[in-house]
Amino acid sequence: MEAVGAIVALLFVLFLVLGVYATVKAVRAAKRGVDRTIMEARRTVEDTTLRARSFAQVGSAGELAQLRLSLRTSMRATQDVLQAGAAEDASLKETLELFDRLSVHGHELDDELRRLERDPDKAALAERLPELRERTEQIKKAADSLRWSARDRARRFANDDLDSLSTQIDMEAGALRHWTTEPSSTDRPPAAWPEPEPEPEGGKGAEQTWSEPSGSARRAAQEPTQPAITPPTARAPYPWEKKAKPESTT
Repeated sequence: MEAVGAIVALLFVLFLVLGVYATVKAVRAAKRGVDRTIMEARRTVEDTTLRARSFAQVGSAGELAQLRLSLRTSMRATQDVLQAGAAEDASLKETLELFDRLSVHGHELDDELRRLERDPDKAALAERLPELRERTEQIKKAADSLRWSARDRARRFANDDLDSLSTQIDMEAGALRHWTTEPSSTDRPPAAWPEPEPEPEGGKGAEQTWSEPSGSARRAAQEPTQPAITPPTARAPYPWEKKAKPESTT
């Protein structure tokens, strides 16, 4: 009884641990989902605000908003393409690592542009705009290069796979329609007559010879020919008939 009680207690503890582990996993997954939803909502609101500022404000403030919007759009598009492609193509993992390093510079520039939006010194801001614009274009160019390279690679693989599939389908279709390649008996040309042998030197006109007959034809040629109607034989004389006298020689 003590052994049975120990086993029951052990099973109870095991089920309790599994229940706690499953609960923690579910809570963490729900938390990640909530955080992701909040982040996407916050990013959407911020992008909408930047788009409105880029159109509504003029001068340095409007240009800063436009730089932030273009930088964020380029980096987000490249991230989506690389993450989706790395799940199917292992070669893109190194590219994704390079993008992570580039994202560090992108986040630093985005934070700096955000702080400069609240800077009241417009003159100093105007002096720094060329340098900020150059940094933004450099990061955008690198991100766009990674994104289009990944897209070209995926499209090349898709085209190669489509060409190979089309070739296999053409071969299979030809095999299914094999009867179209076999000539029918009515379409076959008649057998040609054999050519006559050349005339021997110094001889008379040689007769045309034909190919050697088959076995049955050879046996028929060796057997003696029989007439279609049996010829009459000599009739035996009757006893009452007179014998013919020989003619006198005198």
